[in-house]
Amino acid sequence: MPVLTRLIPSPVVVDIRPGALDDLAGVLADQRISHSGKLAVAISGGSGAKLRERLAPALPGADWFEVGGGTLDDAIKLADAMKKGHYDAVVGLGGGKIIDCAKFAAARVGLPLVAVATNLSHDGLCSPVATLDNDAGRGSYGVPNPIAVVIDLDVIREAPVRFVRSGIGDALSNISAVADWELANREKGEAIDGLAAAMARQAGEAVLRHPGGVGDDGFLQVLAEGLVLTGISMSVAGDSRPASGACHEINHAFDILFPKRAASHGEQCGLGAAFAMYLRGAREESAYMAEVLHRHGLPVLPEEIGFTMDEFVQVVEFAPKTRPGRYTILEHLDLTTDQIKDAYADYAKAIGS
Repeated sequence: MPVLTRLIPSPVVVDIRPGALDDLAGVLADQRISHSGKLAVAISGGSGAKLRERLAPALPGADWFEVGGGTLDDAIKLADAMKKGHYDAVVGLGGGKIIDCAKFAAARVGLPLVAVATNLSHDGLCSPVATLDNDAGRGSYGVPNPIAVVIDLDVIREAPVRFVRSGIGDALSNISAVADWELANREKGEAIDGLAAAMARQAGEAVLRHPGGVGDDGFLQVLAEGLVLTGISMSVAGDSRPASGACHEINHAFDILFPKRAASHGEQCGLGAAFAMYLRGAREESAYMAEVLHRHGLPVLPEEIGFTMDEFVQVVEFAPKTRPGRYTILEHLDLTTDQIKDAYADYAKAIGS
């Protein structure tokens, strides 16, 4: 009988541990990544510049490019600058904005990307998507997965704790997103990729059930691995569906309706996930998710990030418009304004806040 296999797009190297940055030169010397040592390294002006001083002696063949921000224009400028060199690979060294710019630029010039994350704010560090600000607001652009991912937990601990908290919210939202995918399968016949769903769900569950905190290496290891697996799950699915449901619709609505007041991506996704779980009738799961979010210092009510109940109701009402064609618990219930208000009041009472 023939043996049927599926090739999964994934990094050739995933190095997540304390001190991983000390061995970055060895990772980059891998013949599958760089045979000549000619590298284009994209960094920020802040933490990236400090890391350049540390890493430059070990990377004598690298050219360093400072990225201004996280816009489409920044990414295009980076790509244009890199065209002048003959590089084997691009290294994105920094947070989400730098890595997304580097992802887009690497794809534009046809080079593999090595993602070296300095924080764990969201699952974009290993996803096939670059999220960049543009003239119309914010856009998502399809790109190849990184060829390698390096996460030094010592560096992660040095970053502001809000970045870790944001990553927690993004990881936990996988659980709600997969539930929405399953709902779309039951109600609309939408196909589910079982492997992608399993990867995303287990990544979220691992973070949800871990007893550690934001300062523990064991917890940070699980969180980092969960965010990497989530990114790979999106490549397996060929879509963001494993990690994006009503939770992310609510997040996008916050960003669109209140762009100057929006909280972090993970804070909004975590809050959206806990509320969406309540809406679908998973009351115990919603309460436990809210308990874990609170334990890690994340919000579970809009008031905790500066929004009134009426503003949150407006966000939830608008949320389905952010992803036309995506079917989640919000589209399924199709709640009126008054029904959203009632549901929110019940949710707030149920989670005991």
